Amino acid sequence: METLLRDAVAAAGGEKIRALKVRVGPLSGVVVDALRFAFESMAPGTAAEGARLDVVETRPEFRCPDCGCLYETPVGAYRCPGCGSARGELAAGNEMELESIEVQ
Repeated sequence: METLLRDAVAAAGGEKIRALKVRVGPLSGVVVDALRFAFESMAPGTAAEGARLDVVETRPEFRCPDCGCLYETPVGAYRCPGCGSARGELAAGNEMELESIEVQ
């Protein structure tokens, strides 16, 4: 969270931040409630003080190396719907990234 907050403050260029939008994947190891707590404890005294934290929780997305299919699937169900292969390569779902900021 410290890096995301620092990046948001830098991107705001001195303006007050009203909201941050963060994408978090289920395979990132991030606990959303802990992320919110960290934000609330770190934002005071920064340009993000009083800002809203919007968290977009993503789903795992895989690319099949056998047939090229790109597919979403719940955690634990990794077979390709196109060919049935279990060799899917993770394409998304392990991210924690700042998507956007809203400034005043």
